[in-house]
Amino acid sequence: GEGAFAIVGRRGAEEAGAIAIVIDRLDGRNDLYLPAPQTAFDEDTMTDRLFQLVLGEADRAAVGERLEREKRFDPDLWVVDVED
Repeated sequence: GEGAFAIVGRRGAEEAGAIAIVIDRLDGRNDLYLPAPQTAFDEDTMTDRLFQLVLGEADRAAVGERLEREKRFDPDLWVVDVED
């Protein structure tokens, strides 16, 4: 919606899987957002998707390592890559 380029970098299962969002700042810095823990939800946000920043201004290798750990935990993980 803001004019950034985005692609699905990894497809998970159609019916399941968490979503990870990688923001590539195009200057060597990357941010990684993963689903917020259930404690972040209240009655007003029960149907929303909430994300939390887990790596900020990290290099791509650090983001890749974290995604590998997440994929071992959730093999149905979806990854959306955004260039901004």
